[in-house]
Amino acid sequence: MDIDSGNAFVKRIKPLAAATNRPGVGGGLGGFGALFDLKAAGFIDPMLVATTDGVGTKLLVAEQAGDLSGVGIDLVAMCVNDLIVQGATPLFFLDYYATGRLDLEAATSVVAGVAEGCRQAGCALVGGETAEMPGLYAPGQCDVAGFAVGAVERGQTLPRDDLKEGDIVLGLASSGVHSNGFSLVRLILKESKADLQAAAPFSNNSTLAQALLAPTRIYVKSGLAAIATGGVKAMAHITGGGLVENLPRVLPEGLNARLDAHAWPLPPVMGWLRDAGGLDASELARTFNAGIGFCIVVAQERATAVIGALEAHGEHVHRIGRLERSAGEARVLIDGLEEAWVKGKRP
Repeated sequence: MDIDSGNAFVKRIKPLAAATNRPGVGGGLGGFGALFDLKAAGFIDPMLVATTDGVGTKLLVAEQAGDLSGVGIDLVAMCVNDLIVQGATPLFFLDYYATGRLDLEAATSVVAGVAEGCRQAGCALVGGETAEMPGLYAPGQCDVAGFAVGAVERGQTLPRDDLKEGDIVLGLASSGVHSNGFSLVRLILKESKADLQAAAPFSNNSTLAQALLAPTRIYVKSGLAAIATGGVKAMAHITGGGLVENLPRVLPEGLNARLDAHAWPLPPVMGWLRDAGGLDASELARTFNAGIGFCIVVAQERATAVIGALEAHGEHVHRIGRLERSAGEARVLIDGLEEAWVKGKRP
């Protein structure tokens, strides 16, 4: 381990972490642990919620493109978006950065992204770990993981127990591919011999790399605003498995979500992945978010108020379906997949 480089790295990232401070944080970087005062953060009788995640093989595409600037945002998003699903407010975040030999510029770029993600989520970057492991990682390679802790007042956790037939499913637009499905993305890039640095085939405003690496959208502040309206019954972060696998995780037995694929546009980057990879509609729906990064189930009579709160925080909201009675475990049924996403319908 290059101790001098490690010390220089900590010195660089201290101001980044300090900029994310929020009420409740105690101490700073450099100790053996971080302190957080829930009472100072305004909680009375809180339940703690914890999540951990990474960015998967999106990191390999970022390394190939020579652009790690968005990876840290992805890392925070994958954790804090899972917290808000429980109704929790993200409080603090820790990151783990591992590499063969510490590259100060690359590592600083990643942690700067982490700090920006924390700023967007309103949580504090209170610490982390930098591991230099020559022999375990090839030169130029790194890996990242994140850990987030949030809190929700007792009795206010999601999903609620009053989900019922007729509740509305809202879909919040994604910023792109987010951080799932990149093993398939990498295969499509290889088979199509696409040039990451060339202009995206579907856009005049970005390279293919920029389109694929667009950071995962963080839904925390808009999600908290929606919860404050009182109309939110459940939330789902649309990650690996897409709408088909993630929305049922917050639905009880006896209720299905019936969605309409015509209710929202398929993003251009998804259309390119579909065509370049020869994907059918069902594979697209199970591998990628297909343009919906987050779902919110709301009471029918409160839908307008919830949509207003979300749009006030910059979200593009679509009414994508509703709950219906069923027999057995919850499922997602998507009508119009072939017509909306495949048959001559280019984004």
